[in-house]
Amino acid sequence: MNPNQNIPEKIQNQIAQLQQMQQQLQTIVSQKSQYEMTIRETKRAEEELKEAAEDADVFMTVGSVMVQQKKDHVEKMLSEKVDTLELRIKSLEKQEKALSGRFEQLQQQVKNALEGRAPEAA
Repeated sequence: MNPNQNIPEKIQNQIAQLQQMQQQLQTIVSQKSQYEMTIRETKRAEEELKEAAEDADVFMTVGSVMVQQKKDHVEKMLSEKVDTLELRIKSLEKQEKALSGRFEQLQQQVKNALEGRAPEAA
C-alpha cells in the first residue's frame, strides 16, 4: 500500500513545492558561498598589490592569456569586482530571506494539515 494514498493531493503538491524551495535555497547558499570565496581571493590580491611598487610589473588574466597592465588599472578592476560581488551577495541574501519565509510558512501549513489528519489515520 502506498503511504501517499492517505495524503490529499493538495498536501502532496505542497510537499513537492517544499522540496523545490529547499533545492532553490541550497542553490542560493552555494552561489553566495562561491561569491564570498571569490571576494576573499580578490581582497587578498588587492593586499598584495598594495605592497607592490608603483612601477612593478603587474599581470592580469584575461581568459587564458596573461596581460600586463598598469598597477592602478588592476587595482581599480579588483575593487569593481569586489563591489559587484558584494551587490550580488546582498541580492542573494534578499532572495534567501524571502524564500526561507515562504518555505517556513508552507512547511507550517503542511504540518498543520498533516496533524489535522492524524486522528483520521489512527
